[in-house]
Amino acid sequence: MGDEVTGIEVRYFAAAVDAAGRDKETVELAPPADLGALKAALIDRHGPGMERVLTVAAFLVGSGPDAELTRDLTRPAGDRVDVLPPFAGG
Repeated sequence: MGDEVTGIEVRYFAAAVDAAGRDKETVELAPPADLGALKAALIDRHGPGMERVLTVAAFLVGSGPDAELTRDLTRPAGDRVDVLPPFAGG
C-alpha cells in the first residue's frame, strides 16, 4: 500500500503557465492527496515563482457541473485541478 499513487492532472492558466513552464502536467501523489499536498509538490517541482503564484491562486477541482472553485487546502485534490491565479487587477 505504501507504493500506491494517484495521478492528478494539473492545468495552469495565466501566470501559473509562466511559473510552470507548461500549460499542464500530471503530478503523482499518494492518496488521499489534498490541495495542500499538491501545492507543496508544485512548489518543490517549480520553485519560488510557483510559490508566489500559489499564494494568490484559486483551485478549480474536478470538471463539469460538479467542479468546485476553492482556496481550501484541506479539500481533496481529485483527479483534475486547474490553477487559477488572478487574471487582472482591480
